[in-house]
Amino acid sequence: MHPILILFLWLILFLPLAAAVGITLFALRSPARSAQLSIGAIGAAFGLSLALFWHFSSHPEPPEWYINWLSVADLKIDLGFRLDPLSLLMLLIVTGVGGAIHIYSWGYLRGDRSVPRFFACLSFFTFSMLGIVLANNFVQMFIFWELVGLSSYLLIGFWHERPAAADAAKKAFLVNRLGDFGFLIGILILWNVLGSVHFQTLQGKLADNPHALWSLTTVAGLLIFCGAMGKSAQFPLHVWLPDAMEGPTPVSALIHAATMVAAGVYMLCRVFFLFQAAPQWPDDIAWLQVSALDVIAWIGGITALLSALMAVQQNDIKRILAYSTLSQLGYMVMAVGVNGPGQGMYHLTTHAFFKALLFLGAGSVILALHHEQDIWKMGGLAKKMPLTYWTFLIGTLALCGVPPFSGFYSKDAILAAAFEHGQFVLFGLGVGVAMLTALYMFRLVWVAFGGSARSAAVNHAQESPRIITLPLIALAIPSALAGFFGIDHYLAGYFSHGRSAEAASWLHRLVAPFAQAPLPAWAGLVAVGVGFVAAWQLYREAKTDPLPRLLGGFAQAMRERFYFDELYAKIIAYTQDALATVVDGLDRWILAGTLVRGVHGTVELAGRLLRLLQTGNLQTYALVVATGVLLLLYCLIVR
Repeated sequence: MHPILILFLWLILFLPLAAAVGITLFALRSPARSAQLSIGAIGAAFGLSLALFWHFSSHPEPPEWYINWLSVADLKIDLGFRLDPLSLLMLLIVTGVGGAIHIYSWGYLRGDRSVPRFFACLSFFTFSMLGIVLANNFVQMFIFWELVGLSSYLLIGFWHERPAAADAAKKAFLVNRLGDFGFLIGILILWNVLGSVHFQTLQGKLADNPHALWSLTTVAGLLIFCGAMGKSAQFPLHVWLPDAMEGPTPVSALIHAATMVAAGVYMLCRVFFLFQAAPQWPDDIAWLQVSALDVIAWIGGITALLSALMAVQQNDIKRILAYSTLSQLGYMVMAVGVNGPGQGMYHLTTHAFFKALLFLGAGSVILALHHEQDIWKMGGLAKKMPLTYWTFLIGTLALCGVPPFSGFYSKDAILAAAFEHGQFVLFGLGVGVAMLTALYMFRLVWVAFGGSARSAAVNHAQESPRIITLPLIALAIPSALAGFFGIDHYLAGYFSHGRSAEAASWLHRLVAPFAQAPLPAWAGLVAVGVGFVAAWQLYREAKTDPLPRLLGGFAQAMRERFYFDELYAKIIAYTQDALATVVDGLDRWILAGTLVRGVHGTVELAGRLLRLLQTGNLQTYALVVATGVLLLLYCLIVR
């Protein structure tokens, strides 16, 4: 690789880290300087990423660069960069969307006493995420994977003086550790069986011998998937993401919409060759064989459905978007599971634009209403905040999958992949989720932006300042038009190991889904229409939510997130807490009570008894000596 390109990669990776260190050492008392350092670092990284993307657009075989970092016996760990269409696209997402959010953060948090600490953590997170994107081996990826977990903990708990924020940060950290434990075991299995942790080496070995992992193929694949379940908040490790909304809104936009939660999907696409390997099961248990991709597809489908149902009955504007993120991540994971990694990455890319836009739009509303987040205390905001409303509406239309907005094309690609590979149940599930998405998003729009004001705060609301609205406009453009950027053809060329012919014109791209896979395209469009009509009928003039009256206990279950948190609390109470009680009893009564205190008590009692003999009276001592002599004589005479 050319030295200039290597320098670009080092700068892209370490500029955010340098900003984080610089802020921590020199700018903790200067909010403006800390913002300039952080925004400047990610802006420069975005410019360099664009330069690399432009350079390699004319060089179809991007190189890989690495140096040996650590060698222990047969284990060789490299420090290097892998540049290919996948990592180049992800670099643009992380630095581009992240740059808009950095700028927005300065407007959103201006006046907060801890702004420098926020920007230091934000830059540190960006460094960690870029490390995942550029990693060329599992160990390097896992190191940055854990750094992302640490930085997200710091950002979710930014307002740590609030108990809810501190608890949410701990919850996110602990739940992710569960997934990461499985991820680490999967890495160890791959190294033990295949002798390498390098992506390219592993891919070559599995290409030469698809049965190299034998019966461990499915086990290793599912353990690797555990890492994605934690980071991308897949069922049953989904419970941390909604609570993470306790962090500042820019954190929700960056970490929990565009980048961190996308890391799991990116990792699955990066190591998709593992899931394509054929398992070799012993004949006596061949009937037990399960494909890792089937499990992944169903986990994604279940996550998408459950999260969409939960979103229907949430009233907090950020929690609605959080459950929407869960649902869309389920779509992406389902796409990977139905052998469509390109479609999953396509939806990841468009989702980064419109979900970041929606979160930032929600932040604009929250700021204007003095941190009110209940949509039933809003209303009439379309007139008060027209720019926020129109950009939020663009994000909503993209999320719901209304043509010609970007979300329609990426979501349709997933539905078409499921249909094409014969996964008709998952296809139907995806269509149902599309209907629910339209229902809860248009519910949000009509309740929050339509109708009349429901609180005094709305009457005094004003459009947000330019530093807030400019990032909204910047993200609204790709949210609307990314379906015409040729991202799907770009990714198809990568995953098919060749170039894919691009559509001839914008008009061709506009109607391509209906021409290539008409049934999935029309099914998705009809689902959106049904959800829109249902939301219109239920909420266009509603003063309160009518669903609890119509659905009764099921609506309550959706509002309470199907009681997963309560279920986990019970499981912990009956397992971990019960075990802790038993161990505490053993420690308190057996170890400390019987052994430690028993020995101590025996020695103390013996000492007290012996002390009674120490009277200080010579006559007593003479009597004791005489008694001892008599006992000695008795023993000698008896013998």
